[in-house]
Amino acid sequence: MLLVQSLSQNIPIAVLEAVTFMSLAAGLGWLLGRRALHGKIDAMQMQIATKRVELEHCRESKTNPPKPKPPVPVVVEELPLMEIPMDITPAEGIPGITTGTAAPILYEEPDDLKVIEGIGPKIEQLLNNEGISSFTQLAATSPERIKEILNAAGSRFQMHDPTTWPDQAKLATQGRWVELKEWQDELRKGR
Repeated sequence: MLLVQSLSQNIPIAVLEAVTFMSLAAGLGWLLGRRALHGKIDAMQMQIATKRVELEHCRESKTNPPKPKPPVPVVVEELPLMEIPMDITPAEGIPGITTGTAAPILYEEPDDLKVIEGIGPKIEQLLNNEGISSFTQLAATSPERIKEILNAAGSRFQMHDPTTWPDQAKLATQGRWVELKEWQDELRKGR
């Protein structure tokens, strides 16, 4: 009531006073809102800049695939020869063993499977856990088998489509990086 009495009795002046109070309230609200949102905007701009750097790093790693590490020389210490008496049965006498030269066992170095479009760090770990750690192994694995691995890992991985992964891996094993990149660019356009 006191507020109503303090307002002017003249209607145009009362309207002017009301508009002035509303303008002040709106201006104060705008300043407070701007101040509150300014911090959020700065945080979002920082996240955008971080994502751009990550994207550029990802593009560089796909353009310039990691180079194979040179083999590490192995130094073998020579031990003195000792004669150990043993009763050695010739290989011809053991059933199931044929004589001749045995094929050497080859071990493949793990490849960066994240080069394949659609494979990230977590999927690469899933594949590695299943014994798929090289482009050659991935190229020899059927998309159905890869889908089984993804489905077994849970709903988070079931949305991925591994249809092209073996074919991409085949291009990587053949060193056809330019063709692989062009194909991956086409795959990304379809998203």
